[in-house]
Amino acid sequence: MADAAEEALRGSWEQDLAEALDSGGSDMEMERGINQDKEHSAQHRAKMWKIALNVSGKGDSLSPWDGVLDLPEQTAIHKRSQQLIDQLDVSEEERRDTACDVESVITFYCKSRNICFSPEMSWPHLLKPLLGLQLPRSDLYNCFYAVMNKHIPRDCVASGRPFHLYRLLLQYHEPELCSFLDTKKITPDSYAINWMGSLFSSHCPPDVTQALWDCYFRQADPFLIFFLMLIILVNAKEAILSQEGDSREDIIKMLEESPSLLESEDVEDLFSLAQYYQTKTPLSLRKMNQNLFGSSLVALKEEDTDLSQALCLPVSVPEILQANQLQQDGVRFFVVDCRPAEQYNAGHLSTAFHLDSDLMLQNPSEFALSVKSLLEAQKNSLESGSVASGEHLCFMGSGREEEDMYMNMVLAHFLQKNKEYVSIAKGGFMALQKHLVDMNIEGLDSSYLHWIVSTSGSHSSLSSVDGEIGSAADGKGVKSLVNKMTFALKTKSVNVKEKMISFIENTSSPVDRMSFTLPWTDKLGPDRHVSCSDRVGKAYRGVKPVFSIGDEEEYDTDEIDSSSTSDDDRKEIVNIQTWTNKPDVKHHIPCNEVKETGHMFPSHLLITASHMFCLREIASRKGFAYIQSRQALNSVVKITSKKKHPELITFKFGTNNSAGVEISAVERYLIPNAGDATKVIKQQIMKVLDALESS
Repeated sequence: MADAAEEALRGSWEQDLAEALDSGGSDMEMERGINQDKEHSAQHRAKMWKIALNVSGKGDSLSPWDGVLDLPEQTAIHKRSQQLIDQLDVSEEERRDTACDVESVITFYCKSRNICFSPEMSWPHLLKPLLGLQLPRSDLYNCFYAVMNKHIPRDCVASGRPFHLYRLLLQYHEPELCSFLDTKKITPDSYAINWMGSLFSSHCPPDVTQALWDCYFRQADPFLIFFLMLIILVNAKEAILSQEGDSREDIIKMLEESPSLLESEDVEDLFSLAQYYQTKTPLSLRKMNQNLFGSSLVALKEEDTDLSQALCLPVSVPEILQANQLQQDGVRFFVVDCRPAEQYNAGHLSTAFHLDSDLMLQNPSEFALSVKSLLEAQKNSLESGSVASGEHLCFMGSGREEEDMYMNMVLAHFLQKNKEYVSIAKGGFMALQKHLVDMNIEGLDSSYLHWIVSTSGSHSSLSSVDGEIGSAADGKGVKSLVNKMTFALKTKSVNVKEKMISFIENTSSPVDRMSFTLPWTDKLGPDRHVSCSDRVGKAYRGVKPVFSIGDEEEYDTDEIDSSSTSDDDRKEIVNIQTWTNKPDVKHHIPCNEVKETGHMFPSHLLITASHMFCLREIASRKGFAYIQSRQALNSVVKITSKKKHPELITFKFGTNNSAGVEISAVERYLIPNAGDATKVIKQQIMKVLDALESS
């Protein structure tokens, strides 16, 4: 009887785990339960990892192979396979079969991927935890392939791109530690190549590796490896800096062995700290490097790989513009415009602080005063809640390499002072201009756009995107924060600092935005009126909506901005009350649309018999809204929510084809009483699907 109860409990646990994993999120309570479950057998862990790696039920990938072990490097593969078996606690009769499995997996992977094996590769370390699960050869290969594909970065070799990216991350959060290692000529690949290539299994004891992988696979975020590596160094910072007199080789050895000090009880804290550092890191780190992970055989582009020459972490212009619209959470930037005064005066981002980089050589004393004023201005803007405030410094140049030479010197100055959270705007002011023009072409809400102003108080024209700024039409304009700062700096007055701080403390409301008039807007086609009865997207069968409650994954390759998939090239403006009172609207749900950056827009979800509409309120026109999106209910693939924030609901829309489900849009909403709202939406979705199946 007791055995039956235990078996039933185990079956329930496995079902809950599968559902939680399918929701693609992180539940620290579940992870804690996994770590503390002393009866958690290899069989149960194997089921968990196969589900997390999405290989459960997958066929035998080795079946087409003839099994011939004939690679030029076969001797090295055989030797490393035997060395791995020697480290395992297996019986003599199992040794031969296990060694054959390992050699076959490595050989077939090399042949199918056209890769030449070398003894220093971390693959045997990666196979060691998988061998502990006692998997059949087909499952062993499938799990190994999935880990390599999803969690080991491409170019994970000496001087590879992942290690340059990791160094920039270390510099961003721990500039002093990064500078120390740079001085010692210790590059990340010299101590961390096996950390990254084996997901720490090369140095951690088996029980620690299992606990790490339990959490890591549950997170389903490949970029987490960079932050786990960062925490390892942060925790060892004091010991590392104390080795000033030690040799480079001794320091590398100490660093390399750092993960071996981890215990199973440390894993939860390790992940919590890694997630905290993630929230303090610009999203551009992952967005600009998403092609580090995946199965593509195409080589990384040269311009994407050369992070070795980057002075500091690059940040995209869209993230800079969006970040300071957030409330409290997330990364906020204090933008520092380092272009010469004449370029800055002609036009600049309205919330940018001007620091003329030419002064560094031409007038060092004035430059020192400007830097001091900048830091004081940043501090006081944070205290006052100014729209220009930000804990993270982001330097902006012109975008032309020859013109930004002095800005690079300014950047180096701040980095030498061990200033944390230092980044650079990728593409500079040229990229800003081009982005704003592109955004206006797409007809997006102009309240999203930051106003580019000139010190004359007039609006700047974006008639070109090559960096040249034309004069604008006459009109009053409100001088921005940085306008007054620029004039204050040029006075060389002893009161310059006080003037800046006073102005920032009194600037707590957003500055005016820029309205664009482009010469080709008249050529755009006429607006098409929208009806609630419109059908959008291709109907399909066989894909049921998946409604799951669980933390959604942070790294999501399905992330698509729904605004880019709208039917209309331009959004239609409608009366909110008129639309909510339409007879075919079955449910009206007030909410906030949440963009990937965290920026929220007051909105309304309208549910009809076949569609879900999002109306985004227009701040300047009370009672009116844009039709932000409209999606067919039968295109809903999944609805998820965060356990810690159940009111944040994510909808994924897509279509079914021979290759599987193709995600076409992802939308997030902050919905009061989300449980009731999602219940009525789900019921309506089921009605639509039932009607399709019966037709």
